[in-house]
Amino acid sequence: MSYTIQVERILNRPLAVVRRRVRPGELSRVVPEACGLVWKTVKAADVKDAGRQVAIYRGAGDGLLDIEVGVEVGTAFPGREEVVGSVLPAGEVATVAHFGPYQRLGEAHQAIRQWSAATGRTLAGVNWELYGHWLEEWNNDPSKIRTDVFYLLKD
Repeated sequence: MSYTIQVERILNRPLAVVRRRVRPGELSRVVPEACGLVWKTVKAADVKDAGRQVAIYRGAGDGLLDIEVGVEVGTAFPGREEVVGSVLPAGEVATVAHFGPYQRLGEAHQAIRQWSAATGRTLAGVNWELYGHWLEEWNNDPSKIRTDVFYLLKD
C-alpha cells in the first residue's frame, strides 16, 4: 500500500481511557477489549460528545508497551472506576490515513518510520491510532476501514 505522510500541528484533545502494560502480541486482544470497556463506561456516565476510539502507545522497556486505550471526549473526563481522564499529546506530528483491515496497520507505522529516517525528522517516542466509527459496509469490504496513525515529532 502507498502512503502519503502529512506533517501537522495538533492540540491536546481530552480522552477517557484505561491504562494497560502489554506485550505487542497482546494488542489485537487488549485494544478491542479496552475500547469496549471505555465505550460502555462513557455511555453509562451519560457522556454525550464521545468521539472516535483511540490507542496511544509508549515503549515501557523489557519488550512491553504502556498503552492508553479509550475514546475522545469534548471536555476533561473526571474518571469512573478504572476509566480515567487523559489527553492526546499536543505538538507536531507525522500522520497518515490507513485504509484496510487492522491486521495491516503495521504497514502505516512502517511508512512513518521510513519517512522519519529519510527526512531526518526524529520521532518523540509516542504514537497513536484513531479509529473511525464502525460502518456496516466495512463488514463486506474491509479495504474501506479507516484508521489514522500519528507519531509525535521532536521539535
